[in-house]
Amino acid sequence: MRPITHRLGRVLLHIALSAVVLYSTLPFMWTFINSIKTKRDANSRVPKFIFDPTIESYSAVLMKKAPENGLQIGLGLIAILAMLVLLGLFAKRLPVRTGYIYWGIAGILLLVAWRIPTLVKTTGFYDKFLNTIIIASGAVVISIVIGSMAGYGLARYTGISGVVILLAAIAFRSLPRMGYILPYFQASQNTGLKDSYLLVIIVLVAVNQPFTIWMLRAFFMTVPREIEEAAMVDGATRFGAFRRVVIPVAWPGIVATSLFTLLVVYHEFILIFILAQTKQTITVAMAAFLGGVGDQGGIPLQSAAAIISVIPIILIVLIFQKQFVKGIGVGAVKG
Repeated sequence: MRPITHRLGRVLLHIALSAVVLYSTLPFMWTFINSIKTKRDANSRVPKFIFDPTIESYSAVLMKKAPENGLQIGLGLIAILAMLVLLGLFAKRLPVRTGYIYWGIAGILLLVAWRIPTLVKTTGFYDKFLNTIIIASGAVVISIVIGSMAGYGLARYTGISGVVILLAAIAFRSLPRMGYILPYFQASQNTGLKDSYLLVIIVLVAVNQPFTIWMLRAFFMTVPREIEEAAMVDGATRFGAFRRVVIPVAWPGIVATSLFTLLVVYHEFILIFILAQTKQTITVAMAAFLGGVGDQGGIPLQSAAAIISVIPIILIVLIFQKQFVKGIGVGAVKG
């Protein structure tokens, strides 16, 4: 495809792209603006664009009572998040393995999120936010570990049984949630796992595993067989070649698959709503604000809850954007 060199054409192209970006981001920006309004300003018949901003909605969503040093705590958290985002964006330029940096960022984020309830009295919404981190992290890690080995095996095996496994997996994935939620519910009652992290993680892994296997198989098929055969000639085992040679080459695809799996798990509603009562996630908590009354009602509270729920996804995408784009590009070329 030839690049556009005509000046007028480039101007029109940039105008069109700017319009698409504005159309995509305008709902999010409007939600953020409503989240820093008072209830009176947010419910005004004429939309107000000039108002006194406030963070009372965020305090009400996350905290039962604002502490006296709340401003210092908030600024400290913002500084930590900004530092971690910059660290993730420039990880490849540091004299440390990027894997260690990413694991360090994840560990710091988990530690900060876990310690916040010791500093302030948090609400049930924040508890569900922690549940989301635990469940999503566990489901993504287990799905990628199993999916990587299964996808690699199916990418290297060309027999008819591999085709049957792939078709069975995609058939199971296409079933509606209500088609298999009853067996999971009965099994959770019989095993005593109802309303536990383990149950929710196992179910989410089982439901989304076909998706990860299909995606990772496509990425592993782009890896030449010769590089792993050369590693095995030098003395590496099949698993050693897979771990030390194949995975680094297919790493962008693994990151892209992890992000897609995270989005699916993060937005799961019906399975978690039925299988868990106290271990519910932030997606279920959002329903209370969208249809809430009294203290849980109102546009500012709903908007603040929505903004808080998308912040983790935004941070993760910002940190792994290069690997994500590269992985999607590899998959598109293979397709």
